[in-house]
Amino acid sequence: MTKTKSELEDSTTLITLSELHDPNYGTMDGGFLQKDRNVFSDGVTRIDFVLVWDEPVNALKHDETEDESSTQATHRTWRTVYLSRLQKAGLHQETKEVVQGKTKTMYVLLSAPWSVLCYYAEEIGLRVPLQVETTQETNWSEDVLQNLHIKNILAQQVPNPPPDYYTCQFRTNKLKRFLGHENKETFFKTTQRHQILYEILSRTPYGALKRGEVGIARLVSENIFTAAYPLHEGPYQMPRAPVDPESLSMRQILYQYWARWACWNKYQPLDHIREYFGEKVALYFAWLGFYTGWLLPAAVVGFLLSLFGIWLMVTDVPAHEVCSNGNNIVMCPLCDICSFWNLSSICYTYRAGLLFDNGGTVFFSIFMSLWAVTFLEYWKRTCAVLSHRWDCSEFEESEERPRPEFTAMAPTTIRNPVTGAEEPHFPETSRCRRIVTGNMVIIIMVAVVLIFLIAIILYRSILSIIISKSRNAFFIFSAGRIASLTGSVLNLVVILLLSKVYTYLAHILTRWEMHRTQTEYEDAFILKVFIFQFVNFYSSPVYIAFFKGRFVGYPGNYNMLFGVRNEDCGASGCLIELAQELLVIMVGKQIINNVQEFILPKIKTWWHKRKLHPAHREKGANDQDNVSPWETDYELLVCEGLFDEYLEMVLQFGFITIFVAACPLAPLFALVNNWVEVRLDAQKFVCEYRRPVAGRAQDIGIWFTILQVITYLAVISNAFLIAFTSDFLPRLYYRYTTEGSLQGYIDFTLSVAPNNFTQSDMQCRYRGFRDEKGHHTPEYYNLLAIRLGFVIIFEHVVFLIGRMIDWMVPDIPEEVQTKIKRERYMAKQALAENQSLEEALLEESPSPTSDLRYRGRSASPRNTDSPPPSLTPVPEDKPEAV
Repeated sequence: MTKTKSELEDSTTLITLSELHDPNYGTMDGGFLQKDRNVFSDGVTRIDFVLVWDEPVNALKHDETEDESSTQATHRTWRTVYLSRLQKAGLHQETKEVVQGKTKTMYVLLSAPWSVLCYYAEEIGLRVPLQVETTQETNWSEDVLQNLHIKNILAQQVPNPPPDYYTCQFRTNKLKRFLGHENKETFFKTTQRHQILYEILSRTPYGALKRGEVGIARLVSENIFTAAYPLHEGPYQMPRAPVDPESLSMRQILYQYWARWACWNKYQPLDHIREYFGEKVALYFAWLGFYTGWLLPAAVVGFLLSLFGIWLMVTDVPAHEVCSNGNNIVMCPLCDICSFWNLSSICYTYRAGLLFDNGGTVFFSIFMSLWAVTFLEYWKRTCAVLSHRWDCSEFEESEERPRPEFTAMAPTTIRNPVTGAEEPHFPETSRCRRIVTGNMVIIIMVAVVLIFLIAIILYRSILSIIISKSRNAFFIFSAGRIASLTGSVLNLVVILLLSKVYTYLAHILTRWEMHRTQTEYEDAFILKVFIFQFVNFYSSPVYIAFFKGRFVGYPGNYNMLFGVRNEDCGASGCLIELAQELLVIMVGKQIINNVQEFILPKIKTWWHKRKLHPAHREKGANDQDNVSPWETDYELLVCEGLFDEYLEMVLQFGFITIFVAACPLAPLFALVNNWVEVRLDAQKFVCEYRRPVAGRAQDIGIWFTILQVITYLAVISNAFLIAFTSDFLPRLYYRYTTEGSLQGYIDFTLSVAPNNFTQSDMQCRYRGFRDEKGHHTPEYYNLLAIRLGFVIIFEHVVFLIGRMIDWMVPDIPEEVQTKIKRERYMAKQALAENQSLEEALLEESPSPTSDLRYRGRSASPRNTDSPPPSLTPVPEDKPEAV
């Protein structure tokens, strides 16, 4: 469990060790009896990481140009330099060669010996176990069902549950105080060994530091190495013969009890996910499962309100007036070349609009606003429990180390005021200038999005004119609907294309800004992309909800944009158009993403295997077991991180909260999508992706702040939607000013066009509160005051109730606070006998006069008890000869 670093690192007698030593600590194989194949040829040395590159069998091809030959020679030199420096860093290496036709694939297997593991474990602050924590963890639904004596169909017995530990940061001179120290091969968990190897690989240079020629990430991006990955723990397929579940590997357990579609109604084994993939991946799946569970009540309420809307379609008085008036009400044309039309022609679309525009909309908007606030408050509690259980509750404040790329490229060093360690430093003024430059790019891209939005608006207007000129009566009648629907589809295509372009730009800009930690780097990247994506995805719905049809004018005095009459709402109003836009963008995007996540990985894997032409495929399927694990994992896809997964869910959260007044069924669509999403993502990580390097995280990062902002925007957006776009307040006002009936409501909402508009004795009507001269009537101003008052009252009431919920629900559960206090008490008791010595050492330590140093000058070494591995000094700025 979480311990403060200063409390634990210098104690002579730490917490009394539990007698329940775990012989399997550090391994994820449980009782797996099969032979471990992730080893060197000696059958003993563990493989911690694999580097791969492809090269032609013949060193020089006859048809190869001089430039290609020079590039390959440079790459070969850089690989040689890089591998030699890894060897000097103390890593063991073994090279494997697989010839496939005219290409040979080179695999370099890497393993870190005990001395290197200890040195870097202290360097990056890995936490290791002191004592077993015996408290069993449960979730709220299990407790509720157990108290009600109801069988829990969501529960399942997952074998080999990872034990929970009290932990502290590793120190070599305190090795004997840690659990499992007797076995050096399994003392560090597999994921910790991967973290150490990736740290070394990321900070090792292969050329000049001034040119950024450092780290495995750049080597892979420039195709010097084609891949770098840790190995999976064996195959995910279950053994053919029946076996004891306890003997399954961790990967097989995750597949059998998590990634299969048959597990759609079971709890996720979060502790197993954390043990195999690390805290960052586990927190994503914990949040996704928590969010999906909370969507259930929202989906049920939204579905019931939709049934209420169906009932209104049959019983609503204004709908009956629209459908039964025959040809008595003639409406003015909706565009310059459109013809007059009868109000009764929109009977079906008007009734369909009642599904979304009814009195239940106000209740549902308030419900969803409070739902969002409560959801975030309870997620904070859940996240606090998980981060404490997974030893990450103080990760960002005191434990997170600088990024390896930042460590290698920062020009200066400075003493960390928290840890006292010498750390790389990049001047804040330089970073601020780069951030401002990146913001300019964001503004330009947002302007591009708005230009495309205007283009789509003009497209809808022009297409309506073109269709109206056709001779087909059906197309003429449906011109506006066809233009609106095709415009929504075109908008979705533009959104997806612009998203790809800007995400690529954001990666480049964020790397250039030189952020110190991985958390800061990810937060900066996420914020850049989300601001753009927010405008990209929500600009069209916002336009339809709040601007479309507001600046049209009136018959005889229409407003123009680029010579084209301003776009008006369809015959049945803007709210049903907004619902259509939401369904096209939200549901269309979900379908496209799920198809991509289900089909594209399989196509990519098939193509990758076909391109590699592995030798075992030529021998037949029966030789599959003879293929080495590094070859098998090389055929898998690269894990591209969690950004796209989070972005998809957060954008979905925006759709079901910001515009929920226009589409009560949105939470139901989101719930169905997320049930599918959990299994798709699980299958990708277990079956189709190479194993990612385990990353630590304290929470979901800046995504939580973005969700809070969306929640506040949702309250304001729904208030304006109900007040200005919905018919709720005009209906309420009409009931109040009449005898309480809606008889005559349709005539109340229609104005008569000026006499000079029709050039004939025929009069046409249009939606609005104007007199025959085009001036606003008193009813317009009364309704305007009511609408503004409703917005103010709505948002104040919802924000007040939300603040009360925030105040009543503590961020950290009481039992977790008690555990933290007890841990600190135990740590103080353990440190008591060394306090006088510690105080004496602190008094003798000199205070530094200047903390800032330039790279290359002498600096005090990091306070570590482990001897560094044998490293030969590497010149920082002198490029290698090619």
